[in-house]
Amino acid sequence: MDILIIIVLIIAAIVLFLVELFVIPGISIAGISALACVAYANYHAFTYLGQTAGFITLSVSILACIGSLIWFMRSKTLDKLALKKNITYKVDKLAASRVRVGDQGVCTTRLALIGYAEINGDIIEVKSTDGFLDEKTPIIVERITDGVILVKEIKK
Repeated sequence: MDILIIIVLIIAAIVLFLVELFVIPGISIAGISALACVAYANYHAFTYLGQTAGFITLSVSILACIGSLIWFMRSKTLDKLALKKNITYKVDKLAASRVRVGDQGVCTTRLALIGYAEINGDIIEVKSTDGFLDEKTPIIVERITDGVILVKEIKK
């Protein structure tokens, strides 16, 4: 019965370990549970089965975690989970080149320092010099530095 408990704990630890690495990002309940399962399986083996069985369990649990990681990495499962879409969007550099200092426009998104604005009929990325600006706020181009369009709010 003790061996069955240890085997179930090690299998649970391996499954939770793989879930932690490949499904749930960061340190989560799965990772902590996997660590607890391995620790208790080894504790149980050392306490109830003796030192020899404890070292065997420790070796098996380490090899099982490493082996399952290698097996999972080589399997086609990761290919099924992986994102394969390429980003094909390109920034319209011509629209930004048509903008001149003094042009007026309106924010199309909230400018949390950087956002989008419509200037001269084109929607382009801009940077606020006044801090945060809400959507639909009238703006004016203050300066253009290294391809970055800096805008400020038009005060009424």
